[in-house]
Parts: sequence; structure tokens; C-alpha cells
Amino acid sequence: MTKPLEGIRVLDLTQFLSGPQATLFLAGLGAEVIRIDNPATGDPVADSPPYIGEKGVSYHPQTDEDLGIAYLKRTRAKKAITLNIKDPRGLDMFYGLVDCSDILVENFSVGVTKRLKIDYETLHARKPSLVYCSITGYGQTGPDAGLKGYDAVSQAASGLMNLTGFPDGPPTKAGSALGDSVGGTFAFGAIMTALFHRERTGKGQQIDISMIDCIFSLIFDEPMDWYGRLGLPPRIGNRIMRLAPFNAYETKDGWVIIASGTNAHWHNILRGIERADLIGDERFEDMSRRVSKVAEVDAIITEWTKRREAKEAVSSLRAHDVICGPVNTIEDILAWPHMQERGMIVDIEHPTLGTLENAKAPGFPFKFSEMEGGYVAPAPLVGQHNAEILGSLLGVSDAELKELEDEGVV
Repeated sequence: MTKPLEGIRVLDLTQFLSGPQATLFLAGLGAEVIRIDNPATGDPVADSPPYIGEKGVSYHPQTDEDLGIAYLKRTRAKKAITLNIKDPRGLDMFYGLVDCSDILVENFSVGVTKRLKIDYETLHARKPSLVYCSITGYGQTGPDAGLKGYDAVSQAASGLMNLTGFPDGPPTKAGSALGDSVGGTFAFGAIMTALFHRERTGKGQQIDISMIDCIFSLIFDEPMDWYGRLGLPPRIGNRIMRLAPFNAYETKDGWVIIASGTNAHWHNILRGIERADLIGDERFEDMSRRVSKVAEVDAIITEWTKRREAKEAVSSLRAHDVICGPVNTIEDILAWPHMQERGMIVDIEHPTLGTLENAKAPGFPFKFSEMEGGYVAPAPLVGQHNAEILGSLLGVSDAELKELEDEGVV
């Protein structure tokens, strides 16, 4: 089996997470992803805590070889060069790389690429087949397009933070950088679609990904605009406003999620919690009644779960075909045979130290029957592939490369 994107070359001008998430998936499918960093600054995530090296994990570097854990995860299977595209010689070399590439991904603020002379219009004129993906907080158009936006800002602006949390608590962001990772995943899907379009037409195009658009498109499946008129607060904790029971329930040693979507599910739950006597009770016998009496429903279930450990509760409920599961900690997940067998927990690889078994990374999430996928190489050192890429693709000699390095061009 071969990887589907073998032979596709990607220029990666992204930083932090939204762009690197998209190009990580492309690298996992076999694309040659070439990270381009400023020689004066490198990659900011490579030098961000927590660090890992031969002495383990620390919030401060312990050796010269320590690198940021996030960098080692996000840049797997990529190549890395340094290039000062503000220098005319660096810009010329960048144009040369564009001429022999298929995809460009960038997450600069709106207007930066035009100032750098690497905007879509400029590069499309050079190479009409180029797929050019731009990822920003607010998108390339609209009155707020010029605003800068990090992950938390996109979660706030999209409405996600206003939905997350409990009725008596403040707006809360998701525990992970969901805006960045969702935006990067949407970008990956859009890039693959644009490649398919190019196969049919020969034409490249620009992709405009707004992190706020992406999050909003996912959360507005819920009738948020009607919550107030339905007497619901914007934040309802772990519930879903139209379903009951559907919540996290406390156990003796943790929490479990119990979910239902039909009357049959409710009956299974009642059998599982040893309350079959409530089957047929008119107070709870259809979804609308259960939703209106959700506090009573949750109290009935909690009275049962709080007397059991999470593992026992889940086992008993699943024996009655109840849709449920434990609220796992990261320690639970790392020890979970299911995730291990699916290859979703792998050792972090360091570019010079090799396998670091005391730290883990997520495996490749796409599983194919007829294709391979996965990260075949560790994260590169910043600028590690200067000689390989600039020499093989642009014909830069070792002597020229040394001169360019001395002058801060690469």
C-alpha cells in the first residue's frame, strides 16, 4: 500500500496549531510538507514549555537538546527549512519553491502576505494550479477580517464559550485549543477537496478558513437563538436541552456519562439502575415530559450512581444496553487497551534523541482499508533540511548555502 498524497509537495508557512494541524494530516497521508521558518526566530513552539529531552519533561529546558513537546507532536513527518522572505534573495528562492509545489498553507494575519509579496494573487499568477489555503480567526472578508484572533478569542466570538459551563457559572472555553484544532481540520478537508477539483480541472484556488466560521457551523445545530424563549439558560452544563436523561453523573470514584434519545433508551436505563417500577410512569413516559422534569430524572439516576464505582456502574448499565461511558482521565486513556490497539497512543520521537518513551503523542486518526497513513519521521530540527531542499529543488550549492546562512538569508 502507498500513501495517497505521495508526490504532493506542501509549503507550510504556519505557526502555533491551526495551520500545523492541517499540514500534520497532510504529512500523515504522505505529502512532502516543508516548514518554512524565519532564520532569525525559528519556530516559537519549538522553544515553548513544557520541554522534553534526555532528562525528561520540565517547564524549563534542562539541556541544549530539549524541545517543546507540542512542537514534537505537531511537526512529525515534516521537513524544515529557514528562509528570510523579506530579503529579495530569500523571496526569489521562495518563488522557486512555489514553482515546484502543489499546496501552500499560511495563517498570517490578513494583509501580511500582501506586504510580503506572497499573497494568493501574486502566487496564482506564477502558478495557476497552486492550492493556497489561508487560515485566520475571522476570515479574509467581512468588516472584522483584519482583527487578530487566537484560539480562545475564536471560541468566545463564535458563541462556544457562552454555551460551555453551568448555568450559575461564567462562560468557559473548552479544555483544549478547540478553535485551532477544528479550524486546522476544516482546512485539511478543504485542501483535499481543492486537490480533487484540481485533478478534474487543472486549476488551483484560494481557500479561506475562518476559525470562527468553523466553530459556529458546528455549534449552531443547536437552537441557541431559541434558548431564551424556551426558558433555558445559555449554559446547561453536560446536558443537552432536548434530551433527558443526558448528563454526567457522579459515582463513588469518578463520573459517568449516561445518554438517551428514545423512550426505549429510557426504559433500558430504568432497568439498569434497578428502577423498572418507573416504566410506564406518566411523569416520565415521553421525552418532553422527561425534559420538563429533568431535575427529578437526574436525581433518580444519581441516587443509584453515587452508591457505585464508575466501572461497576458502566458495566451494569451496558448489560442493559444503556449508552454510557466513564469520564476518562488522561491516565485512563493511556492505559486503555482499545486506544492502544487502534494505534492512537504512540511514543514521542525526538530528532536527535530518538524514542522518548516517557511521553506520548496521538497516533494517526484516519484508518483506511486500501491506503496507509501515519507519521513516518520525527519532528525536524529548525532548518534541518536546508541543504536537501534548497540544493535539490533550487540548485543551491553548499558554498552558496554557507554564504546565505552567514548573511541571514537562510
